[in-house]
Amino acid sequence: MQIFEGKSVFGGIAIGKIHVYKKDEKQVKRRKIEDEEAEVSRYQSARDEAMSQLQELYDKALREIGEANAAIFEVHQMMLEDDDYNESVENIIRTEHVNAEYAVAATGDNFAGMFAAMDDDYMRGRAADVKDISERVIGILNGASEAAVAADEPVIIVADDLAPSETVQMDKSKVLSFVTVHGSLNSHTAILARTMSIPALVGTNLTPDSDVDGKYAVVDGAAGKLYVEPDEETMKELQQKQREFLEQKELLETLKGKENVTLDGQKMLLYANIGNSKDLATVIQNDAGGIGLFRSEFIYLERDHFPTEEEQFQIYKQVAQTLAGKRVIIRTLDIGADKQCDYFEMEKEENPAMGCRAIRICLTRPEIFKTQLRALFRASAFGKIAIMYPMITSVEEVRRIKEIVAEVKAELDAQGTPYGEVEQGIMIETPAAVMISDLLAEEVDFFSIGTNDLTQYTLAIDRQNTKLDEFYDPHHPAVLRMIRMVVENAHKKGIWAGICGELGADMELTQEFLKMGVDELSVSPGRILPLRKIIRETNVAELK
Repeated sequence: MQIFEGKSVFGGIAIGKIHVYKKDEKQVKRRKIEDEEAEVSRYQSARDEAMSQLQELYDKALREIGEANAAIFEVHQMMLEDDDYNESVENIIRTEHVNAEYAVAATGDNFAGMFAAMDDDYMRGRAADVKDISERVIGILNGASEAAVAADEPVIIVADDLAPSETVQMDKSKVLSFVTVHGSLNSHTAILARTMSIPALVGTNLTPDSDVDGKYAVVDGAAGKLYVEPDEETMKELQQKQREFLEQKELLETLKGKENVTLDGQKMLLYANIGNSKDLATVIQNDAGGIGLFRSEFIYLERDHFPTEEEQFQIYKQVAQTLAGKRVIIRTLDIGADKQCDYFEMEKEENPAMGCRAIRICLTRPEIFKTQLRALFRASAFGKIAIMYPMITSVEEVRRIKEIVAEVKAELDAQGTPYGEVEQGIMIETPAAVMISDLLAEEVDFFSIGTNDLTQYTLAIDRQNTKLDEFYDPHHPAVLRMIRMVVENAHKKGIWAGICGELGADMELTQEFLKMGVDELSVSPGRILPLRKIIRETNVAELK
């Protein structure tokens, strides 16, 4: 028996044979050509075909895993439409009199190297995307077909790495799990795996070759281990673990429709985090009590222009109507840091995570802010919409927001446009907001604690930097004390406080949050029922 360790992307147990997935090696040879314009035309045709393939991938991903996760294929299309990329390929063909395959490979290498050398982790991650689109075009030029999983039965995919396009194209009925040598927990492929609920590992210490190909294996997604040819005793233990996992999944289904209430009567709201209206089906499927975080920035990130008031209104209205009276908390525009929009024409910053982002953009460019607010208030006539403002650090910011909101309401009143009662809250994401949360609680209707950024700013650790994973501790006593302080200050002023960051789904802390009196947890839809189970089995009085 061999045991390999990796980073867990998604839990669960997968048992089956290993299929080593290898990309078709696209050998690129440099050839002299006579007719440069004909070669440029050949490249353009291949690029157009690649654009069509990416559109098909986007449509497939949209159906299977939602709009937010399908967006990577829109990013790939945008890269292929990039003038710098295309001009580089065509220039190499014309000036060096070489074939299109070589020009694409050279451009891909150059651009990937440029991205890889950047300081920002998100931009470094784009190096893999450039390689992916370049390999796609080269494959089309060479007449190669799309790679697929050739297996008669469901298998465990083992690979050096997997591009998002490869993951989406796989026939999921033939895939039990995937295990890769490279890749990060924040990669697009890892995000897709979590959305598709496939047990997966990345950063695994094995060599994907014929030595493991075809061998019987078990992936323990929760423990982050791959067992190749496990011995009889280990196999029995893992099979039992798999049975327990499946039984647990079936048991959770019986919790639908039940209250989120502890044994001694303490209630907690369980809401869902979503990226856009396409995720509503999973919210309903998992019996969420409402939406605790609608990331409205995706409306901006998915466009090449500022979304109009009407475009936004239609989206917010659809969400409000679909949730039929349940609370829908929409976070206002949170662009900046690792979420950049070219058409915002933001100045390059040395430290964007601490730069002009979120509410700072809204308050310095009120015309953008007011457009979104008008759409939100108009949509509030069709359901229970609440608005949440991100990255607040002062009472003055909240008061300025209120002034702008008053202006928007006055405009709507003058036009005779109806709107409903709208709760307004803020995200607590900075140590500054924590320390003045008693003052902020006098100004708003609720708090939602964004633990991702709060942990980052409290520990002075870039959460995008994988090299600092061992230092990044979301369970740090300082973070937990801050959460407790915020909840206590909220309750003293008669408002409620929830958590919408990743920590909300950390089941090791659910009981601790109940002890603190946290009123709401907003998590990915798939975490709703597991959290409900813990809540219903807890006696808070005994814990205290």
